[in-house]
Parts: sequence; structure tokens; C-alpha cells
Amino acid sequence: MSDPTPQHDGTTPSDRTAPTDATTGLPADVAPAVDDRLQEVTGAPHLMTDSATDSERREGRWSDALRSIVNGSVLTTVLAVVLALIASGILIALTDKDVQAAAGYFFARPLDTLRAIGTAVGGSYSSLFQGSVVNFGAPSFATAIAPITRSVDYAVPLIAAGLGVAVAFRTGLFNIGGQGQVLMAAAAAGWVGFSFDLPAIVHIPLTILAGIVGGAVWAGIVGLLKARTGANEVVLTIMLNYVALYLVSFMLRTPGLLQAGGSPNPISPATRDSAVLPSLFGARFGIDVGFIVALVAVVVVWWLMNKSSLGFRFRTVGENPRAARVAGMSVPALTVWVMVISGALIGIAGAYQVEGAVTTGFTSGIDAGIGFDAITVALLGRSKPWGTFWAAILFGVLKNGGYAMQAANGIPIDIVGVIQALIVLFIAAPPLVRAVFRIPQPGARRRTPKNSKRKAVAA
Repeated sequence: MSDPTPQHDGTTPSDRTAPTDATTGLPADVAPAVDDRLQEVTGAPHLMTDSATDSERREGRWSDALRSIVNGSVLTTVLAVVLALIASGILIALTDKDVQAAAGYFFARPLDTLRAIGTAVGGSYSSLFQGSVVNFGAPSFATAIAPITRSVDYAVPLIAAGLGVAVAFRTGLFNIGGQGQVLMAAAAAGWVGFSFDLPAIVHIPLTILAGIVGGAVWAGIVGLLKARTGANEVVLTIMLNYVALYLVSFMLRTPGLLQAGGSPNPISPATRDSAVLPSLFGARFGIDVGFIVALVAVVVVWWLMNKSSLGFRFRTVGENPRAARVAGMSVPALTVWVMVISGALIGIAGAYQVEGAVTTGFTSGIDAGIGFDAITVALLGRSKPWGTFWAAILFGVLKNGGYAMQAANGIPIDIVGVIQALIVLFIAAPPLVRAVFRIPQPGARRRTPKNSKRKAVAA
């Protein structure tokens, strides 16, 4: 009879010879039960016992990858755009005269109504795509891809301004003053652009720098007031929008400031040729050096927010200002810096307006709604640099294609504004998007299939 006396490690010989699971180290008859319990609590298996086959392991990896995609924000963003296009298509169909006429005798010939709806919606979106991305009916490849270059041209100021708003959002601040910052940047860049006669290699960077300074100073006022007095940045930025608008209007009406000499109209002199951004691929295409500047801005902001210590402090303040104070961070100083950097990025958009978009002289409408569109772009891009970049490209496509859609189908350009508003609506309500497409909400408990239960291993 064997001696059951415990050994020095506290186990009997029979305990040490009991079968164990190679992955978990638990007894083989216990491991499956623990695995099932973890599945039930966490919604995903954390133990992979030897009883699982290779196919089950591969299935688990693929299911985990699919779950990460479904629960991510990218899918929700894409589906929000799809929902906006569907809702706008319904609006196009309801306002189309041919659809309204066919609907009058729907019960007699329902196919006529369906054909009219398909023609109205399909023709509108086809015109939008061919007018902003690729024109399949063009006689040459260069002519076919020209629309996407013009869309990129529309997107350049939105990229820069969207980055500025996104930086503020990531830090917990709401920079709603893009309009005022674009106006002041355009005023500063415009003055440099038409007042000096310099070589292009000096004049172009100097004009961009003037726009950056103009936007940074105007946004820095908000940061300073908030840091010193605790004033709400939303109210400050909105009010400074009006101050900038009327200040630029005054300067455009005053000779010696921004008004063109000899003109009674409130318009500035034309930007000198040495300050105009050169085209990258010729006059036929819309892409100029401004696109390179925008790409550089995206990379710099990505590095700033994700790789630098200053970006870490920005994100810490945005997540928890109280914890940032406890960690020794100066929240007021960081608030000022955030607004300065945000305004500087928006200032690039203002400089682009006078160097690339409008070079024949500008008026008080030089901002072209960029300041407010940038808020939408930042929201759609989830306040991330590359997300903001692609969101701006999408809005450039919509804006450029809207004109083509209006010219070809008579659809009001306001439909594009409706699409943008619906995108924001659905982006702000991800549970609604998930409910429409029957996608599980993040954190929802996942049901475990019966055939995935681990079978107990015989002792």
C-alpha cells in the first residue's frame, strides 16, 4: 500500500500524476468548466484547452477579428454615410417631378413609378460620382480623372481646418470659431500676398505663415481668456466670429487697409502671382501645392497627438483635467497652447483661400463656410488626423459633385447640404445606426454556440 503522506510540495503522488491541461495548467476535468465560465462572464474565451481543435482555434481568431471590426467606429461611420445617402435618395425621389407625375397613377401602373424613382435617384448619384470622382464617358484618361482632382482641391482647406477642430476636440475644447479664424488668417495672408513683390520661393511660404499667425492669434485670445477667467470657449469663439466678420468687412471698405485701390467695392487687391500656389499637374487638374501642405499638416498632427509628450498632455487634459492637475500638468497653459495650435491649423485654410481658391481679390465671404464645415469633418473623422483627412475628401467629393448633379439633373445644390447634415445626425447617434443594420451594440453579451462547448477530458 502506497504511502499517502504529502510530499515536500504539499501534494500526494496521486495528485501529481493526475492529467492536467497543457495550456492552462489546471486539472483536465476542471479546465473546461473554467473556460465555459469565463466565456459566460466575459463574452469571449480566455482559455484554450487541449480539447479545442485547430479549426476551432482558427474560427475563434476570425470571430474575434470580425467582432473588432463590427464593434469599431469605422463601420459605424461608413454605415452612417450609407444611411445619409439612402435618406437623401428618398428626398430626391419625393421632389422629382417625373416621380410625382408617375405616382398619380401608381395603382394602375406601379412599375412606372419605380422606374421614375430609379431614374431620378440613380441619375442624380451617377452625375454626382462622375462629376466628382471619375467621368467614365470622358474621351481620355486625363479628362476622366480630372473630377477627383477638383474634389481634392475643395477638400484641402477642409483638411486643415478639420485638423484644427479635431485637435481641440481631443483636448476637451470646442473650437466653434473656425469662421473667425479663417477670416483673420485670410486677411493676414491676403495682405502679405498683395503687398509685397518677392520671389515665389519666399512669397508663398511667407503668405502661408501669415495665415498661420493670423489664425493662431485669433484662437489664442480664446485660450487666454478661458485659462485666465474660466470663460466658456464656445461662447467666446462664436462671439469672436462676429467680431472677425465685421472687422474684416471694415478693413475691406477702408482704403489703405484691405480695400483695392480705386475700387468702391469692399474687395481686396488680387493676390500677386508670386504668392499663388502652383499647380502640381497642370492647369487641367485642380491639385496644387496646397494639397502637399495639407498632407504635411496631417502627418504633423498625427505625430503631435500620438507620439509627442505635448500630445500626451493634451489627451490627458481632454480625458480628465483633474487627473492632469494632480500629475503636475498646467491645465491653463495647455489650454492656451491647444487653442493656438488649433487656430494655426485653421489659419492654413484661410491662407489657402487667398493663395489657391480665390486669387482675384477676396470679400468678407472668403471663409465660404469652411469654419463650420470643419466641425462636421472633425466629427465624421472621429477627431483623428487620418480620419479627418478622408472625411474632408468625402466632403470635397460631395461639394464638387453637387454642382454636377445640379447641372445634369436639376437637383438643388441644397441636397448636398442635406446629405452632410444627415451624416452628422447618424454619426452622433451610433446606437441608431447599429439598430437599423441589426449590429450588436459594443459590450453586448455574445451567445456561445452549443457546438463550441468544451468537452470534459477523462481523468
